[in-house]
Amino acid sequence: MISVRFFQRQGKLSGVTVSGHAGYGEYGRDIVCASVTSAVQLTANGITEILKIPCDVRMEANRISLTLDRQEGEAVHFLQALQLHLTVLSEDYPNTITILVSEV
Repeated sequence: MISVRFFQRQGKLSGVTVSGHAGYGEYGRDIVCASVTSAVQLTANGITEILKIPCDVRMEANRISLTLDRQEGEAVHFLQALQLHLTVLSEDYPNTITILVSEV
């Protein structure tokens, strides 16, 4: 199962950590994993390359995290869009993604 944890400060999203595998299909052909990976990459690239807003992006084996240096509106909107997208995926593909939101 993919574990997604969004972090928020004062009610605004400030980061996300994604880890695990969906287990929906065989490794390398799992459409849920591919969808999540693509959405997270789009979010990170949109914030850092399009908006030019600095953030800490860490990629490790089977884990990626993104933390905003400052909560600018446009970057927060990217995180909100990611949260919505992953929520819809979790509804479309039950038992593949868990989503938590934590205040930091």
